[in-house]
Amino acid sequence: MTKPLRLGVAGLGVVGIGLAQLLHRQANLLRVRAGRPIVLSAYSARSRRDGLPEIGAARFTGSAVALAAEGDIDVFVELIGGADGVAFEAVKAALNRGLPVVTANKAMLAGHGLELARLSEAHDAPLFYEAAVGGGIPVIKTLRESLAGNAIERVSGILNGTCNYILSRMETERLPFEACLAEAQRRGYAEADPTFDVGGFDTAHKLAILASLAFGSKIDASAVSVEGIESITLADLAAADELGFRIKLLGVAERTPHGVEQRVHPTMVEKSAPLAQTMGVLNAVSIAGDAIGELTLVGPGAGGDATASAVAADLVDVARGTRLPVFGRPVASLSEADRVPMQRHEGGYYVRLTVVDRPGAMGAIAARFGERMISLEAIMQKRATKAWAEAGVVPVVLMTHGTTEGAIRDALARTLEEGVVREKPQVIRIERDAV
Repeated sequence: MTKPLRLGVAGLGVVGIGLAQLLHRQANLLRVRAGRPIVLSAYSARSRRDGLPEIGAARFTGSAVALAAEGDIDVFVELIGGADGVAFEAVKAALNRGLPVVTANKAMLAGHGLELARLSEAHDAPLFYEAAVGGGIPVIKTLRESLAGNAIERVSGILNGTCNYILSRMETERLPFEACLAEAQRRGYAEADPTFDVGGFDTAHKLAILASLAFGSKIDASAVSVEGIESITLADLAAADELGFRIKLLGVAERTPHGVEQRVHPTMVEKSAPLAQTMGVLNAVSIAGDAIGELTLVGPGAGGDATASAVAADLVDVARGTRLPVFGRPVASLSEADRVPMQRHEGGYYVRLTVVDRPGAMGAIAARFGERMISLEAIMQKRATKAWAEAGVVPVVLMTHGTTEGAIRDALARTLEEGVVREKPQVIRIERDAV
């Protein structure tokens, strides 16, 4: 009988249990596809999980690092999470030992991916991480293998189900951000401290991984410009709807004349685009290549089953003896990541202003925009509520043709100096070419 592939799994949370259940449920299918049985041989967790049929006779150890460094296993599967600490030390121990590693840890890869890639090469120990981005969507394999013959021009996507759920509910049910966030937390879509998700940092880590694969650069999460969704209001969503757009938190990495931009921010996406039609907790990734044109992958971006599915796919590759550079090419050939300031970004903009209700106010705004050569595509002035009227202001929405971030920010700063605008302007970038 063919020798089984023995797994040492660190972490038996939602994903770990989901993986154990999948291995148990699909044992025969995986054996046929992998060419050998894949079995849970040992695990580490905060406590033993006796009595579960999917765990079986797997050995328990309280130390993930010991499991990686000394365990009688063929593959180390890291499902603990966190950029540093036990997860990072255990993965390094496994790679130093020459063990293949499968991980779902995007934070660790974003923070230490280059170091881990060097260890992988030095010890001929494969490192797989399909589950780190997009949950069950096979975007890592697509970029690292399937599109190897393409020059990638752009990768963009909805990479955080929590944010997509919140924005979708705000739009469809006309509920404020705080109410939708609370519901996301109740359903388990958001953590008690949601900053990592709603602040855009989770998306930034995932985008850094995709950018490295797409453009052959050293992974560098600090090169990503990040904005979250906390400032998005029902007024913005209503205006977007009237103008034919939806607001999504997008991660975008694309070639520009200034280098590869990496940015995460709320974005106005045309309703006809696949990314705009991705609702709820789903994720979507669009890739533009010179040979394939536009390709969009949509699916569950989180959850035990979806993430376990991605981990299982990596395990089948390990069982087959697949060897791949961690970021699609040898570390020595990776270039430095570009750091393109957002001030140089070019595109259209949505701007919502609280304008003082007095003669000449709009003329002053138009003049300031004209001085920066900003062409306006549309102007919408909404009827003010009683409270706005009493405050002597009116809400105005502007849509611009293509311009630069620097020009927009400078024009808005000048309008604030003149006193014709109250409150901080809302600025949302428009992606007309988002597929």
